[in-house]
Amino acid sequence: MIELDNKLLDREIFSKQFVCNLSACKGACCIEGDAGAPLEIDEKKIIEENLKEITPFMRKEGILKVEKDGVSYKDIDGEEVTSLINEKECAFVFFDETNTAKCAIEKANREGKIDFIKPISCHLYPIRVKKLKFYEALQYNRWDICSPACELGEELAVPVYKFLKEPLERKYGEDFYNKLVIIDKELSK
Repeated sequence: MIELDNKLLDREIFSKQFVCNLSACKGACCIEGDAGAPLEIDEKKIIEENLKEITPFMRKEGILKVEKDGVSYKDIDGEEVTSLINEKECAFVFFDETNTAKCAIEKANREGKIDFIKPISCHLYPIRVKKLKFYEALQYNRWDICSPACELGEELAVPVYKFLKEPLERKYGEDFYNKLVIIDKELSK
């Protein structure tokens, strides 16, 4: 691990290659797993406040789930996560014409309906942020459904942190990202 600005960085965010390949995985990360997408404290409220603008992009099953149980629930670790349909798919998933899972929150953002892009945990994936007592740990999360993304990342020679430039800057700022670039150069020597 590398320490930077009260963050512990997994070295694999520099050494592993990754570029999402939606045409191959079909957005499986939005429909697989054992819990919804982790939400930061303010994100639940933001989603609730923008729900009217998000629901036109949601599937009927997702709308019904959110109406019944809310936009989120607490997982087994006591963390707030997005609601799931049948304990599988994120309630905010819809499927495009190629049957690829997409995010209704992100779609509302791209259509100019809301300012919020999507939960930062989704935007940062495959980096997962774990809050520790004095640090945040940024860890590279390996998941077999992301094999096509790893293959494409290797083909294009794009390290995880470079693929995630936008969400890393969204969460931690441009200065933090620039420090990652410097660390990567040092590690490459």
